[in-house]
Amino acid sequence: MEHDVRPWGQYWVLEDAETHKVKRIMVNPAGRLSLQYHKHRAEVWTIIQGNPIVTVNGEQISCKPGQTVIIPLGATHRIENPTTEKVIFVEVQHGTYFGEDDIVRIEDDYQRI
Repeated sequence: MEHDVRPWGQYWVLEDAETHKVKRIMVNPAGRLSLQYHKHRAEVWTIIQGNPIVTVNGEQISCKPGQTVIIPLGATHRIENPTTEKVIFVEVQHGTYFGEDDIVRIEDDYQRI
């Protein structure tokens, strides 16, 4: 199982197929991913644990466990954890390409643009 540690937390790839990719993602307390979009994939996020704030095309959504957020192809998005507990969500990617180089960062707390 592929695993990667990032400045905001870590993720595990649960499935990587030609038509989709599935990740389990953990966001540390006070962590947030870059504001980004993708040229080749859309995503569906299901919150498993915690109460993150998800931004999609400028709209902020306060989420709870069991909630699902749809991120269309090309939509700007990010997830942030404003709490002191871990946030865990499952990301299902669908589209034509799922490489990490399909992340177009607009804004990043860790200077990875």
